Amino acid sequence: MTEFDMLQELAEGVKSQNSAWRFIRKFAENWAAPLRDDDGWGEGDLDLAEKRLGVPLPGALREAYQLLGRRSDLTSNHDVLLSPAQLHLDDRGKALVFRHENQGSASWGVLITDLRHPDPAVFIRANLAEREAERWDPWLSRLSLAFIEIVLSESLHAPEELCDFLGELDDAAIDRLQRNYTRLPFPEYPICQESGGTRWFTGPDVLLRDDERAVLWVRARANEALDQARNMIPGEWLND
Repeated sequence: MTEFDMLQELAEGVKSQNSAWRFIRKFAENWAAPLRDDDGWGEGDLDLAEKRLGVPLPGALREAYQLLGRRSDLTSNHDVLLSPAQLHLDDRGKALVFRHENQGSASWGVLITDLRHPDPAVFIRANLAEREAERWDPWLSRLSLAFIEIVLSESLHAPEELCDFLGELDDAAIDRLQRNYTRLPFPEYPICQESGGTRWFTGPDVLLRDDERAVLWVRARANEALDQARNMIPGEWLND
């Protein structure tokens, strides 16, 4: 295992498409298992998807799928990264859909008009009501950023003994979070349409995600680090 400084590595990782893939490789090596050559989909699988869909796949999407598309532990512990055979256009032909929320309440995609951009923006659509079905709202400004988010978020749903969830954040808990952990240099983004923002924090061997200043997800690399986070931010932790 190599030395991995979450703050420093993510600050580099958000800079470009290629740096995002380097971050994901290092994160996988240090927080999961190293990526291997057969962890991604092949060119042929992606070419078949393009032929079936009749639209090009953005370069960043192809590269991400080739890098880690088969690694469900990095992409699909909770929400689901679609396989090349499952990629589809939404019902109005506005976006190429590549990810679904685990209960089908939201989808992530790239607008059809942006598909020839090498690293296009990602949009999100809530699948809760007919009136919302037409609307894709901005989520993250680049696909490569979206895959960093996917890997980080799916790590929060890794083995239960290393993860926990605090369902009610009060002002005191938010203050403790902000004083005792370091905000990560990742852009704040909405959970879904018309929702508040998500922020990421880190500390020694621990990764934390604050959703809307209301709930907190934690993933640790060791039980001791998870216990320290629980003690630092007291509350009704789900797995404690």
